[in-house]
Amino acid sequence: MNKPVILKAFLKTIKNKYLFAFLVFSVWMIFLDDNNILFLRQNLNKVKRYRIESVYYKDKIQKDNERLEELKTSSKNLEKFAREQFFMKKKNEDIFVIIEKK
Repeated sequence: MNKPVILKAFLKTIKNKYLFAFLVFSVWMIFLDDNNILFLRQNLNKVKRYRIESVYYKDKIQKDNERLEELKTSSKNLEKFAREQFFMKKKNEDIFVIIEKK
């Protein structure tokens, strides 16, 4: 019986104990270990997403701090903020809320 070429190559590889040990170690580290390639890839994607979120939140914090300083320095800005956000009004005023459909 003539064995296929791939089977012959595999059997020759198994006979070399160092190469066999390297192959077993490689398969173990790539697929079976707790820190395998899939786990590493998921973690790298999370880190990338967290960096993007970090930039977004730093920008948002900066804008909120600027807005807060505006509100602390001027009573007109504070009144405008209260009217816009909490629909506050004076006694002789009417408020019309316009909601835009998207």
